[in-house]
Amino acid sequence: MRRIDAILIALGFFLTGGIIYVAFKVLGLDAADAGIWSQVILVLGLIGWVSTYVIRVFTNDMTYHKQVKDYDDAFFAKQLEKMTPEEIEKLMSDKQ
Repeated sequence: MRRIDAILIALGFFLTGGIIYVAFKVLGLDAADAGIWSQVILVLGLIGWVSTYVIRVFTNDMTYHKQVKDYDDAFFAKQLEKMTPEEIEKLMSDKQ
């Protein structure tokens, strides 16, 4: 992630909090309650976002794992192309 991406994400969260705060003020909450509820919504959103990351970590659904699997698949396919039909037959009989 580039530095500008991190800055834009932080700015997006800041603006989202402000919009939620103003929406609560328009709905009739006083400043303290609007601030508290906008913070609650932002914290719950952040917890939800982090939980998706944790789930991807534990299910090995990360970009790195996908790249390693794609590399391994391509490597073994290339090795299989180099083998003669006799070598493939021998490999298949050894596997069983």
